[in-house]
Amino acid sequence: MFRIGNTLISEEIIEKNFHCNLSACKGACCVKGNGGAPLEKNEAEILDKNFEKISPYISSKGKKVIEQKGKYVYDKQGSLETPLINGKECVYVSYNSNGLLECGIEKAFIKGEINLIKPNSCHLYPVRVKNYSSFTAVNYHHWNICSEACELGEELKKPIYEFVKDALIRRFGKSWYLELEKVSKELKKV
Repeated sequence: MFRIGNTLISEEIIEKNFHCNLSACKGACCVKGNGGAPLEKNEAEILDKNFEKISPYISSKGKKVIEQKGKYVYDKQGSLETPLINGKECVYVSYNSNGLLECGIEKAFIKGEINLIKPNSCHLYPVRVKNYSSFTAVNYHHWNICSEACELGEELKKPIYEFVKDALIRRFGKSWYLELEKVSKELKKV
């Protein structure tokens, strides 16, 4: 672990390689897991405000669940997350003609209709961020469904922190990311 400001970062973020391989996993991270995608309060507000722009890009099943449960729900700890369809896929996804999951939020962003690319928890994946009272932990989340992403990352020599660069900058800022790059160079010298 090392520190940048009030964040404690796992060295795995620098040492491990990763690059999503959607052709292999088909977007399994949007279907498997213990709950929906964690949301920040401002992201829930964006979903409320922009749902009509996102709606065309999600499945009819997703729309039905949203009608019943809302655009977001609270987990047992009181944190915001996306609702799930039958306890599985996120309500904001749909399958394309190739059987790949696509994020409706991201599709609306790509079309220039909203300013949220996707929930930060999804954008950062496989990095997980947890806030504590005196620091924020930044860790690599090991998940067997991403084995092909790890293999592709190895092949491309793409460290996790480079794969999620835009999301890390979105979450922590450009100067934080530049400091992370410096730490990476120093650790590689050792």
